[in-house]
Amino acid sequence: MKNLKNWMLSFVMLFTATSAFSQNKVVGKVIDNEMNFGLPGASVIVKGTQNGTSTDTNGEFELSVSSDKGEVTISFIGYQTRTVPFTIGSGKTNLGTIVLKADENMLDDIVIMGVADVAKDRKTPVAVSTIKAAEIQEKLGSQEFPEILNTTPSVYASKGGGGYGDSNINIRGFDQRNVAVLINGMPVNDMEGGAVYWSNWAGLSDVTTAIQVQRGLGSSKIAISSVGGTINVLTRTSDAREGGSISGSVGTGDYFKGLASYNTGVLENGLSASVLLGYARGSGYVEGTGFEGYNYYLGLGYRSKDSRHNIQFTFTGAKQDHDQRSTSVSIENIQKWNNGRMNKRFNPDTGFYNGERFNFKSNYYNKPVMSINYDFNINETWTLGTVFYGSWGRGGGTGAIGGGPNGYRDFGTEVRDANGHMRFDDIAAWNRGEIIADWNKLDKEGNPIDNGTGNVLIDDPNNPDKQGYYVMNYDSRNKDRGGWARRTSINSHDWYGTVINLNAKVNENWMIDFGLDGRIYKGYHYQLLDNLMGADGFYVDNNKNNGGQHYIVSQTYDAKASMNPWVNWNNREKVGYHNDGNVKWLGGFGQVEYSKDNLSVFVQGAISNQWMQRIDYFNYDRTTGEGAKEYKSDWESILGGSIKGGANYNINENHNVFVNSGYFSRQPFMNNGVYLNNTNTVNPDLTNEKVFGLEAGYGYRSQNFRANLNLYRTSWKDRVTRATGRFEDIAEDGSKKAVNGYATLVGVEQVHTGMEMDFIYFPTDRLTVTGSFSWGDWHYASDVTGTYYNEETNQPIYNEPGNPDSGFKTHTLYIDGAKVGGAPQLIANLGASYELVKGLHVDANYRYNDNFYGTLAIADAKEEGMSGSMKLPAFNLFDAGLSYRMEVGKEKQNSLTMRVNVNNVFDTTYISSARTNIEATPESVTWKGVDVRNEVMLGAGRTWNFTMRFNF
Repeated sequence: MKNLKNWMLSFVMLFTATSAFSQNKVVGKVIDNEMNFGLPGASVIVKGTQNGTSTDTNGEFELSVSSDKGEVTISFIGYQTRTVPFTIGSGKTNLGTIVLKADENMLDDIVIMGVADVAKDRKTPVAVSTIKAAEIQEKLGSQEFPEILNTTPSVYASKGGGGYGDSNINIRGFDQRNVAVLINGMPVNDMEGGAVYWSNWAGLSDVTTAIQVQRGLGSSKIAISSVGGTINVLTRTSDAREGGSISGSVGTGDYFKGLASYNTGVLENGLSASVLLGYARGSGYVEGTGFEGYNYYLGLGYRSKDSRHNIQFTFTGAKQDHDQRSTSVSIENIQKWNNGRMNKRFNPDTGFYNGERFNFKSNYYNKPVMSINYDFNINETWTLGTVFYGSWGRGGGTGAIGGGPNGYRDFGTEVRDANGHMRFDDIAAWNRGEIIADWNKLDKEGNPIDNGTGNVLIDDPNNPDKQGYYVMNYDSRNKDRGGWARRTSINSHDWYGTVINLNAKVNENWMIDFGLDGRIYKGYHYQLLDNLMGADGFYVDNNKNNGGQHYIVSQTYDAKASMNPWVNWNNREKVGYHNDGNVKWLGGFGQVEYSKDNLSVFVQGAISNQWMQRIDYFNYDRTTGEGAKEYKSDWESILGGSIKGGANYNINENHNVFVNSGYFSRQPFMNNGVYLNNTNTVNPDLTNEKVFGLEAGYGYRSQNFRANLNLYRTSWKDRVTRATGRFEDIAEDGSKKAVNGYATLVGVEQVHTGMEMDFIYFPTDRLTVTGSFSWGDWHYASDVTGTYYNEETNQPIYNEPGNPDSGFKTHTLYIDGAKVGGAPQLIANLGASYELVKGLHVDANYRYNDNFYGTLAIADAKEEGMSGSMKLPAFNLFDAGLSYRMEVGKEKQNSLTMRVNVNNVFDTTYISSARTNIEATPESVTWKGVDVRNEVMLGAGRTWNFTMRFNF
């Protein structure tokens, strides 16, 4: 009996103890250190046991434990694992917010958040995708920076011609001139034309902590060109953790990149510093596209002990020089010059000159950005975020200048050898007056008058010392002065700006923002001579500023970027054109945000005034009469603004829905929007572009599955654009010639509607599956009338030869219903990553592209039923990678990471863009259904790269 009593007593005590232990709870929230987002699906396990749980959709967890003390291990894919001690008091302990840093194969940096509008999951009602530095550094490899976004919905990024930094990005059918690119909240789109040149940001991937793509009108408070979306690049700052990294990469096309960085961390006095240096070079995947680049970053910071003041100074940029492929070639010529093959590496702009590789087309630039960010927590209610920035761009691009040997064009077949490469030695010989047997010189009637005699001697009428010169000029009809030199077109600028944002947390539900956005910009545009290629000078006859007197320029300047971003090239001897663009911008913005329980709502508005002025030193004679008044235009003042709003509702912890809408009245671009045809003539139909967007979305979050679904419609009216084509030009003497022409189109309307879906699935701890799908219907919604201009002379094409009174040649362009080209309107992605053993991951991604159209060709839209929009073949690409990370050092505090990427594994041949739109007929010779007369650009084939990184 005694034994039975003892047994029953023990049982009761055990049951009581078990019951007591089962009541012990450990709770907390796991967030990302960069974006402050909750991390759903993070693993929380009591150290040394199998007892664990996962965080919910908000990153929160509750875990039952059987002891009063212990440690929990918290881990999430792509992040550093943390071990946190706990002590139970009154049956429950709250560990608070637990911050996970991204894995050590990334730069563990803190982003500048003061003026950057970062969308928050399940709160900000916009369609958004965020890519962290860990993924950028792992998968980007030797690809172009925008290409990392190719797996996000409705995004199409291509290498362009394949030169270093020549990539393009398109979101929801809108090109990158109409996609706002921000760096830590600072706008970087060119203020004259909206362009983004990624070669200017060649080192950006090395200092990026995260990229957030907000598709559609986005949540940015300032008035920006976010018709298609916003790309907000968030960079590292000086207050990163102490440590550094060294890495090296090799790959296709003799690719090499070396990188070193070091961070002091925040010192006891609150100061911090960070530095990064990088170097890249290679011969390029495409032949004749060699490059060399230097990347640099310097960060200095101060954080007060009470954390109320945070000052960050950054200076970053990339000096680069690279050759290009920018000429589209017909399919039949690609095949003819490559033994019937579609050679993806073929470059029509390259060849050999004096035994060395030479290219007509190249680009060189150095564009550093300096910024001072100041975040001031005034009190519990008010916070001030400011950024003052400056950008200085120096550089340009090269190309052919001159009428061409015998009037030939630089994209013509006559000036190429049997392999399709430029005959640079023959061009130089022609420039020296030598005979080129197969370049027969013609008279005005087109009859041969001798056998390929080159340039003739000419005397400079304004300089007795320049007699008997072999020169060339623009006019391709003047056969006596044909030939080519290589020119460089300078596109430099000085840019200063500020964004000031004052935030007030009125109470737990209401938040108010308001601020200012100011910018001052000056662009410098002119042409210089880079290489005379055997000639003695260039005959300038289009500079009206000197009273119409002709003169010869013989001074050349190397087309190389300078390490000095403030170098002054403006006093150099110019040819071709010379003008400045001045832009001033002042904007105000405000936002009201309400959040309570499961509902969040925001309304924001912005107003901006833009002043533009064009100064032309070539087209107007400043010495006399009206020209002295006209060379400098008046300031054109244009008011614009936007209003946006949206709401998000979290139905429960799994489901949320949102809607947003917005309206932009956007100032047109300065080039061919405000000022027409490279003159100071103001567009008589000047009006703001009207953009109206509407979007709805649904999100699902669970422990191992996350998905988003979005529907959108964007209407874009009253836009001004420039379209190109091939036309018959009639000179005053009645001679006819087929020329490249362009038309300034006013009142164009586009409508873009579509659907997007993306998901991420964690079926096991080792396997991650991702996918996205986007479908769009992007088309022009009205016919327009265009006036044609000769691209070579910039003169209008008249209805009757030699009779300006007959009026300009105009046509109705039947583009209503024509598809918008430049990006596939159907894109599907499916990817997976699997951890084979600890530290060893393999991943792959499949991408399918369809409903892809070429660039609108106005020459093919002159009749109803001929929209000038041609469908291109569908294509699919497969990428794969393998990475291995191991911890090293006595305490395993350092790491060594190795990664190999293979892009386009199956070496697929595909068209990445088309310049012409020749529809195939039953009689056409075709390639994959495309008439072989079409001029296209081929995408890159199989490429590989290997990277090794040491973090310490």
